[in-house]
Amino acid sequence: MHKLIAEPPDTKMLLLGNEAIARGAIEAGVAIATTYPGTPSSEISLNLFQISQESDLYFEYSTNEKVALEVAAAAANSGLRSICVMKHVGMNVAADALLTLAYIGVKGGLVIVTADDPYMFSSQNEQDNRFYAKLSGLPMLEPSSIQEAKDMVPFAFDLSEKLQLPVILRTTTRINHSTAIVVLGKILTLKTKDDFIKDPFNYVTVPAVSRILHARLLKILEQAENISATSDYNFITGGGIFGIVCNGISYNYVFDAVNDLNIKDKVKILRIGFSHPMPQTLIKDFLKGCEKVLVVEEGEPYMEEAIKAFAQEEGLTIEIKGKSRDLFSRLYEFNPAQVRQIIAGYFVITYTPAQALNLSQMPEVPQRPPTLCAGCSHRATFYAVKKAAEGMETIYPTDIGCYTLGFLPPLSMGDFLICMGSSIGSSGGFSKATNKKILSFIGDSTFFHSGIPGLINAVFNKHNATLVILDNGTTAMTGHQPHPGVNMKKLNLDGYEPVSIENIVRAVGVSHVTVIRPYRIKKSIDAIKEALNVDGVSVVISQEICTLYAKGLKKGHGRPFYINEKCKNHRECINELACPAFLIEDGRVKIDATICTGCTVCAQICPEHAISPLKK
Repeated sequence: MHKLIAEPPDTKMLLLGNEAIARGAIEAGVAIATTYPGTPSSEISLNLFQISQESDLYFEYSTNEKVALEVAAAAANSGLRSICVMKHVGMNVAADALLTLAYIGVKGGLVIVTADDPYMFSSQNEQDNRFYAKLSGLPMLEPSSIQEAKDMVPFAFDLSEKLQLPVILRTTTRINHSTAIVVLGKILTLKTKDDFIKDPFNYVTVPAVSRILHARLLKILEQAENISATSDYNFITGGGIFGIVCNGISYNYVFDAVNDLNIKDKVKILRIGFSHPMPQTLIKDFLKGCEKVLVVEEGEPYMEEAIKAFAQEEGLTIEIKGKSRDLFSRLYEFNPAQVRQIIAGYFVITYTPAQALNLSQMPEVPQRPPTLCAGCSHRATFYAVKKAAEGMETIYPTDIGCYTLGFLPPLSMGDFLICMGSSIGSSGGFSKATNKKILSFIGDSTFFHSGIPGLINAVFNKHNATLVILDNGTTAMTGHQPHPGVNMKKLNLDGYEPVSIENIVRAVGVSHVTVIRPYRIKKSIDAIKEALNVDGVSVVISQEICTLYAKGLKKGHGRPFYINEKCKNHRECINELACPAFLIEDGRVKIDATICTGCTVCAQICPEHAISPLKK
């Protein structure tokens, strides 16, 4: 039995933040869970997916976040508790549904988890999704610990049903991917079926209906603000003339800094955990007892701007600061030392930072940039494309996935990237704006997520571009989650119907469609050359299972290779492919047999045929 449902209440477990959130959903009696996977939220979905195989929970990896929210919204309006999980940029995709769903509301509880990614550990931007709560008018909660991350989920469901609104649970990477001891709670009985009561004048958002619903939403927000003002998740600790307002993970840094600086009698802390609507009355009362206030929040000055507005309404002239050149930046994550030093400086507290360790005698830590795995089929595809396009002036729009790493030398297959699915849309713009040959790349999961509309657009408007769909049979970048093209029988799961990428491409009107096996280098180059000579839209589907996914499915690799005596040390293998299985030893190229997968690509491109399979 899955560990998150095996243990009884009051058990203490060491849990990842995302595991704690999943457990919180189970404790709340969640019946429907939907997602599109994305780090740092992926483990929430993984655990719910695994639990769904052992329980009556319905879980799905949806085509994209918008679809995931629509499925969850319909279930919630049929009276079932539902959760929709995504990373922060996924909220952009779901926003079209989100803002109108706020008008309609829900009957059963609906919790929307958005995992923000300060410092962009695995994301293309640092957007602060607290503004989505303000934009949509939905309540928002922000945990500061792993225990709170779990406990807030049942509270969020109760709040959702009380207000009849979706509730946003906003986390950050440091909460999602930290580990702590968590005390488990009671699991509610799961209700898997209910009913939808037709009420079109509250559910069908034509303008006349929406005008009434918007007014209703604003009244509910007043009720939500009253709850926020008295919520246990908004609290004050300490006492003194100085004030600090903080949220999320920042609270931990502030709490430790105040203790380390020994200023608990000088500083009081307001921790905001129920952050939209902001607890206006609580904040105003807090400000009245302060001579100056520091706002500690990662990302944008979301709280700072609101707090300054509250102070102005009360006629308070105290100094309130947060984001500035000499205080906190809008960039990246905070850290304990940084917060401690800024607090000391702002409140003029005597503080001598610990002396930095002398590392001058230590060797420099070698850089380890991210790279495609040894034997990755994307490397073979990129090599074939580069050879097929030799002599052409090219632009390579790329997309979100493992293959994004192809932009790095020596492959250099990536010139432009905005968001999921943008490779195809931007190809059209480049094809109209330049005379260069456009070759774009998109993965199989990303194609289903948001690539299809761009391809339809390209066919209709007769864009002149070649699209390479990198089909490795899984959503590889975020942990091998399924997508609509995956054959779920390989995972011993029934009840799914895989969708053919090739059939979709042909159905939308692409006349030149080629399927290649990228490890067959010469045939792949010839097929890509043919596609490049097409006037209009051409599509190459490069099919080869992800090498790590294959390992997980117990599909054996070929024999590893070695460099034989024919090698003249031209190093074309390294300079063209940069496979991490290669290394230089005593001035010669070697292959690490422990990570070589036997894909044969390097052997095919070696001019001396100096790369051979090991006999054992």
